[in-house]
Amino acid sequence: MAHKKGQGSSRNGRDSNAQRLGCKKFAGETVTGGSILVRQRGTPLKPGKNVGRAKDDSLYAKIDGKVDYHDKGRLGRFISVTALTTLTAAAAVTAVAAVAAVAAVTVAEPPTSS
Repeated sequence: MAHKKGQGSSRNGRDSNAQRLGCKKFAGETVTGGSILVRQRGTPLKPGKNVGRAKDDSLYAKIDGKVDYHDKGRLGRFISVTALTTLTAAAAVTAVAAVAAVAAVTVAEPPTSS
């Protein structure tokens, strides 16, 4: 029995599929709860507030919100998700203050009579 294959054959013709690792969502992007933020091996990026770590070290959003990356120096780099309601509440307070200011100006002006 021959130990060498016939002419032209290849013994190393196999390859594994790509793992498709890396950041899937970047800073400032809006995500829904359960969205994958990063696929990684090990923990170069660590879960921050409202972010969970899966069994394969992937990071995912626990709530709807906006993605934020921050570096804590010796502790490492973290990913957090800020709730959208927090962001919209601040905008709502600003809008209410603006409406109140316009209403105060309107009430302060006496009506002009002809």
